[in-house]
Amino acid sequence: MSEERIVNLEIKFSHQDHFLMQLNEVVMNQSKIIERLEKEIIDLKSSLNLGSDVNPNRTLLDDKPPHY
Repeated sequence: MSEERIVNLEIKFSHQDHFLMQLNEVVMNQSKIIERLEKEIIDLKSSLNLGSDVNPNRTLLDDKPPHY
């Protein structure tokens, strides 16, 4: 192989390596966001369950408006 071709391959490899590192960072950030959202969903489910323990047949229509 010629010297120029090796240099071009090294440059391409370098760009690909940088791109993979950027993709990895994006995936890691998305994973953190997904974990946080899963925790929020669990918290919301548990808070809904806590409210339904009082009266499971109760709906939002049963609540009185704040001016009553």
